Amino acid sequence: MTVTHEQAKVPATGRSALGIVDCDVHPSPRSIDEIRQHLAQPWRDRYRGGGRGFFGNPVHGSRLDSTPPNGGPPGSDPWFLRKQLIEEYGIAHAVLLPRAFCNLHPDPDFGSAIAGAFNSWLADTWLGEYNHDGVFKGSITVAHQDPQAAAREIDRWAGHPHFVQVMTDSGARAPFGQRMYYPIYEACERNGLPFAIHPGTDGMGINIQPSPGYPTHYIEWHTCLSLGFQAHLVSLITEGVFERFPGFKVVLVEGGVSWLAPLMWRLDAEWKALRSEVPWVKKSPSEYLIDHVRLTSQPLERPERNTHLTNLFEAMDAEHILMFSSDYPHWDFDSPTHAFPRLPKEQHERIFSRNAFEFYGIG
Repeated sequence: MTVTHEQAKVPATGRSALGIVDCDVHPSPRSIDEIRQHLAQPWRDRYRGGGRGFFGNPVHGSRLDSTPPNGGPPGSDPWFLRKQLIEEYGIAHAVLLPRAFCNLHPDPDFGSAIAGAFNSWLADTWLGEYNHDGVFKGSITVAHQDPQAAAREIDRWAGHPHFVQVMTDSGARAPFGQRMYYPIYEACERNGLPFAIHPGTDGMGINIQPSPGYPTHYIEWHTCLSLGFQAHLVSLITEGVFERFPGFKVVLVEGGVSWLAPLMWRLDAEWKALRSEVPWVKKSPSEYLIDHVRLTSQPLERPERNTHLTNLFEAMDAEHILMFSSDYPHWDFDSPTHAFPRLPKEQHERIFSRNAFEFYGIG
């Protein structure tokens, strides 16, 4: 997208007293050996690294300037990340979401072992050795193929001072409202940790593609990632997950933004006519959002007219539901200074800072 003059003159974040919270930052191991050292046998010998296998970006997957000067993958050098993101934009906290790609494995024990290894690695490095000032906050990776093992992994790390949420891929065998996943939600609720859903393995491994079939190209797959998020959200609401687990919270990360309001309009209308089918849904579906759901901003859909986007913000109550994210170091990185149109001060403060501080209980 071409940066317009109107966008270019947006002030450098209008920084709040709290500072910006970036809710989607991707750290990477310097090598797969950093993960292998946390794996027991036989998983250590079997592990060959992560990745989707296909539907890879055909141009480049990360910012061209994000490769560390001393080598290694983008996002693998904490000091270079601090320079490009934390210092450049005045980030108070970066919520880290490692890409373990553990959710595609047919063997649930292997997937759970990979998740555990990534958590140990993150705790030792980005949340430990590299985190002298507490700027980095982490996500507990779980493999949802085995919800009982995922719940144990959540309990293992829940007392850590810098883990602030649980994370998993949007790629799954079934919509997330279904009861097979309840052990994960019970663990999240009892430990006060939101459940973050992030794209990654949709239609790969054991996971089902959210479209009617498999796309031909990356552009199609990447554009339609939001379909999975919509399906999971409708499932969570209509299956009554938020009634069963009143303290359970969900963060939809990197799944798009502009679809939320029209989806809720449709679901609210359906519920009025069909509420006898789901009597456990005690109030209109959209009413569950403010207490239970947040969206991160990247990728933020930008129409030609900023008023179209700001009208959508009003319709979805972005002031209270949206949280800023950059997706550093990936190719579609959203800069805090250019991604948004000019916003009213209070709305800007909440989206870039306060919503995340409150939802994650930071500080």
